[in-house]
Amino acid sequence: MDTTDVVIIGAGIVGLSTAYAITQAAPGTRVTVLEKERGPARHQTGHNSGVIHSGIYYKPDSLKARFAVQGAAEMVKFCTEHDIPHEVTGKLIVATERDELPRLHALVQRGRENGIPVRELGPAQIAEYEPRVWGLAAIHVGTTGICDFGAVATTLARLATDAGADIRYGAEVTAIIRRGPDVLVGSTAGSLRSRSLVNCAGLHSDRVARLAGDHPPVRIVPFRGEYYALTPPRNGLVRGLVYPVPDPAFPFLGVHLTRDVHGGVHLGPNAVPALAREGYHRRTIRARDVADTVRFPGTWRVARRHWRYETSEIARSLSKRAFTASVRRLLPEVRPEDLIPAASGVRAQAVHRDGTLVDDFLFSGSAPFTHVLNAPSPAATASLPIGREIADRALAALQTA
Repeated sequence: MDTTDVVIIGAGIVGLSTAYAITQAAPGTRVTVLEKERGPARHQTGHNSGVIHSGIYYKPDSLKARFAVQGAAEMVKFCTEHDIPHEVTGKLIVATERDELPRLHALVQRGRENGIPVRELGPAQIAEYEPRVWGLAAIHVGTTGICDFGAVATTLARLATDAGADIRYGAEVTAIIRRGPDVLVGSTAGSLRSRSLVNCAGLHSDRVARLAGDHPPVRIVPFRGEYYALTPPRNGLVRGLVYPVPDPAFPFLGVHLTRDVHGGVHLGPNAVPALAREGYHRRTIRARDVADTVRFPGTWRVARRHWRYETSEIARSLSKRAFTASVRRLLPEVRPEDLIPAASGVRAQAVHRDGTLVDDFLFSGSAPFTHVLNAPSPAATASLPIGREIADRALAALQTA
């Protein structure tokens, strides 16, 4: 049986950032990352929109606000240093209905409280940034950008490995046993003895916590984010990033327009219940995942609380014309024939038993365990400071072992 100091489960961007942070904070610490897939960033990291979020939406002093504002600046610097494709594009948040105007003004105030540069715009000024976009008013957020988070994760994996970390792919964790001060971890690639364990398993984080003998206060309920892309001849309709004013009652941002680092434009997402934790396609169904979701009381409480919102999301999922109608609120010229299906992502939404959706980052566990049970957007943006936060917890667990 191999021995290590810290074992990290999951080679998404948060797990890899944590591994790199440990090697920088405590050189010589033995770090092993176990990833069930054959490479890094195969799930949430590799299926996101590639947006470097500014932090404007998040409650001041929350972990999301603090990590996002700091992480956005660090991510731009990291991409520059390592020649990773990126661009600071700025973005527009656009009000298309009068009842959205108070929420838009509230976002201005929140952005300023979080130290984010924002500029209020009227219709003529909107056209200066996005000539094809329509709105009553908007705000411009200057620190938002785009990058290739898959490339960021690959770079973090290389840097961590160069600093001495051991990353094992094809290593699905099958057992976690506490034995005195040690943790024994069984996987499909062999067994490990460790003194600290970090759970960055994303879509399976609650299951890993239970495998470790803990009782996480939440369950992961997966939501699939479905996207379309503009056909290449119509990419010129959108110059950068355009978002609607979000509904604060729901943790998704609504259908938005996102240019990526390769010049394509994605539209979406719909946020619909997924029938598998890795259900990137509508027809992907996993009986165990469905049973876990259906048996969990929080699922039904979420459904009762948000059924109107989810009904509209499902309608857009089933009807391209309904989806196009949502896009046309921001981009009136778009037509159904301008849209082609694009890759989907799955969000690992943590939900309490009472149906409350966890909005902020959520860590749990006591030494030797550190469980990352909710790492919502902007986790990729904020992955560098989040990695340092988790690394501090993992190293503290070593001191108490």
